[in-house]
Amino acid sequence: MASSHGNVAHLLPETYKRVVASWLEEDCPSFDYGGFVVGEAMAEARLLGKSSGTVAGVPFFDEVFRQLDCTVEWHIHEGQSFDPIKHCATVRGPVRKILLGERVALNMLARCSGIATKSSRLLSLVRNAGYPNTLSGTRKTTPGFRLVEKYGMLVGGCDAHRIDLSAMTMLKDNHIASAGSIGRAVKAAQAAGGFSIKVEVECQSEEEADEAVEAGADVVMLDNFTGDGVKMAARNLKERWKGKRKFLIEISGGLTEANVAGFVCSDVDVISTSSIHQGVSHVDFSLKIVR
Repeated sequence: MASSHGNVAHLLPETYKRVVASWLEEDCPSFDYGGFVVGEAMAEARLLGKSSGTVAGVPFFDEVFRQLDCTVEWHIHEGQSFDPIKHCATVRGPVRKILLGERVALNMLARCSGIATKSSRLLSLVRNAGYPNTLSGTRKTTPGFRLVEKYGMLVGGCDAHRIDLSAMTMLKDNHIASAGSIGRAVKAAQAAGGFSIKVEVECQSEEEADEAVEAGADVVMLDNFTGDGVKMAARNLKERWKGKRKFLIEISGGLTEANVAGFVCSDVDVISTSSIHQGVSHVDFSLKIVR
């Protein structure tokens, strides 16, 4: 996992600061009527964790308040789990500006921490089931919020999968149907992306996976297979192509905490699931001014 090799926050592009600025602009595009009421006396507020979870989203939280001339002192490390009620951080600055950033910061932190919590929990589940390889999210993220959601996956110990359409070529059923065959689609993708862009093919059967490997795909995805079907197809593919082609096998489609253990086998290189970032429960936080 990335966090075992360094600070995940160091992956963030400088453009994330513009994203944070857009959140603040969206929340207060004109007059700050509530802020007028409280004024700019210096104040202190405590960030309280009110439900169990894993903290994620610290750089974004810090940037919200940095842009509002406030400071944040953390009392818990990013990626650390906690039980309620936990005093996670202290925010200091003009009271009007603390309240101006409050909801934006809390909404982001609640969702990012929810994703990290779910990611960490599912990773522990597959590790306990004996799976040693990669657990990943997907590209089914919220428009405009992808960076935060991918960040939460990484903090939770999972792989973020491809970040966008430019990171890797994934050929799905519609690409293949439009190109005419898996072979044609793979060759076109390789020609466009060159040596530096991997090509992955979504396969609905073992026969399609063979065609993808033959065409030179770097990754074959066994999509919506049963647990037994995955184990048989993955073993057959690895045995059949041993010494002939190098490729990774990814499985995806409907995998959740309730069923993923049944898909675990050493021939599968990547398990990907949107369940670690779609529809996850948020971690409950509040920000309370100290009187």
